[in-house]
Amino acid sequence: MTLVEHQRTLYTSRNPTRRWLHTSRRDWILSAIRRHAPARRTRAIEIGPGSGVYLPLLLELFDQVTAFDIEAQYLDAAQSLAADHPALRIEHGDVTATAGADAGTYDLVLCSEVVEHIPPAQSAAAFAGFRRLLAEGGVLVLSTPHRWSAIETTARIALSPAMIWLTRLVYREPVLEMGHINLLTRGQVEHALHDAGFEIVERHAGGFYLPVLAELFGEGALKLEQWLESRVRGGPLHQLLWTQYYVARARM
Repeated sequence: MTLVEHQRTLYTSRNPTRRWLHTSRRDWILSAIRRHAPARRTRAIEIGPGSGVYLPLLLELFDQVTAFDIEAQYLDAAQSLAADHPALRIEHGDVTATAGADAGTYDLVLCSEVVEHIPPAQSAAAFAGFRRLLAEGGVLVLSTPHRWSAIETTARIALSPAMIWLTRLVYREPVLEMGHINLLTRGQVEHALHDAGFEIVERHAGGFYLPVLAELFGEGALKLEQWLESRVRGGPLHQLLWTQYYVARARM
């Protein structure tokens, strides 16, 4: 199974919690793109398009869209979409080294679930790259896991080389190691955004995970997790939620 095929299975997982953790993120980001797309049709770029779930909406709302990634498999998937959408440009590159003609030309930068895969030493360069791509007043839509979320803590064991075979047996579907090497706290993300030249205009958190219960009790566990999510969000335990979301505007 390719990386692209694996990502697509996450949205249709047989496990209700696993499916919800990914579809709820997708739905929040789609909504954020709609809320913050400029009235005039301009340019957008997605850093790390993955299986391409956001590209169709970007193509609907913008005159030109760039799919930008360091991973060739994801760009190959985007290329199949580009065959029917001449407004979609495919570009291979590293966001920590963005420069050149595209600097300051985008009105929206989307980066979902990418920062955690960037080496920590290059994290600040990635945030600077987001800002460098944006025109003044443009917006960044960003999501990345909370460092101390329940699922990330559990995954260190469940997806370790010694235990991943058991996790695959429990889920009965493809499971890969996360490859999350740069997990940030909310404070670290907000400082990185500020230092890169952004003003945060929206923040959100979501995705509660109960180890073992999520795997054994299906829809019942999901209902409990959704209730707990609503109770934890905004409180001192917010970093137990898996995903942190931001909409940030490039400072003038």
